[in-house]
Amino acid sequence: MASSSIRRLCHWGPIAVLGIIKLITWAMVHLIGMWWPPQESLGGALHAAMFLGFAAATLYYFLQSLLEGPGFVPIGWEPVKESDKQYLQYCTVCNGYKAPRSHHCKKCGHCVMKMDHHCPWINCCVGHANHAYFTSFLIAAVLGCFHASIVLSICIYHAIHRVWYIHNGTGREPMIYLTLTTLLLSLLAIGMAIGVVLAVGALLYFQIRGILRNQTTIEDWILEKAVSRREEQALPVFVFPYDLGWRRNWAVVFGSTSNGLQWPIREGCGEYDLTREQQAQKMEKRLRARLFAAARPYSGRWLPLLQFPAAAAAPPCSDEPRLPLRPGRLLRATRQRRHWLFGELVPEAGDGETRGPRGWFPRAAVVPVDPPPHYPNKHKPD
Repeated sequence: MASSSIRRLCHWGPIAVLGIIKLITWAMVHLIGMWWPPQESLGGALHAAMFLGFAAATLYYFLQSLLEGPGFVPIGWEPVKESDKQYLQYCTVCNGYKAPRSHHCKKCGHCVMKMDHHCPWINCCVGHANHAYFTSFLIAAVLGCFHASIVLSICIYHAIHRVWYIHNGTGREPMIYLTLTTLLLSLLAIGMAIGVVLAVGALLYFQIRGILRNQTTIEDWILEKAVSRREEQALPVFVFPYDLGWRRNWAVVFGSTSNGLQWPIREGCGEYDLTREQQAQKMEKRLRARLFAAARPYSGRWLPLLQFPAAAAAPPCSDEPRLPLRPGRLLRATRQRRHWLFGELVPEAGDGETRGPRGWFPRAAVVPVDPPPHYPNKHKPD
């Protein structure tokens, strides 16, 4: 447990966040001491205490969301009832069934309970166990940086016009002295604070909206596909089973009303409604998949300038892996871009594998197979 927490901390994301927190806190403490000294008035003391409270809360909730982790489905987990297995997806990596609302994260290497997304800033997923901590971190960070961006801007203004105030001011204006180094660091801190307000504020908006609906980012995407799928097939509208009303939805995240494996369900819905919809979407995805054969080798490089210059000029905006190819291998593609395809290698006889590796590969490296041969689906549902 301790070693995994240290590994999460030793990553560019957490290190960058800690650096931003330290920079903004230093700039505020340095400039507040000249602009509104806390030792000279009660208002100054309360003002400084308010910002330090935001800074401490940001650091605390950030570390808690990182060290707590998202909560993982136990290895080899199975539902209590044998009959319920047919409604669940099977994870071949964790050798167990995926509990409702859980998804496998390639970067974490485990199935995450109520996975929302993988966040590089905390170097782990946002899930059942740390969702409340992560949202609290976003709230504290946005409020603290909004406060800092206003105060630092005022302080920089007073510092730049200090000479003017000396000759034309009333004598009550604060005198703020900055060297070239502290000026540059303070300007960097203002830029960081404004950037956090804009970028993290947008993320906070989507997090709050999802919490009030009791939907994760992944589930929001599943629901969008459910609407289009059911409209095409003239099926009844899908009812999201976990929307209990905004008060109870809020309690699910901040009140710990679930153990991460079983979830409260709205009246009239079933425990496995969402997983069954996922199975239907994946089945439709398999039926629509196209079969290709590799005609040219591909090294798996992200920018294959010499092999496929057109593909290198328009790579997919994704951190998903690239799939090396050798001529003759069959692939099943499920997503496409102008110069790229996403899919998986079809396992060859004798591989002993039930599923091949997946990733992006250049469209120019493959040719369609027509008619597509039949490959029996002999593995467990993924």
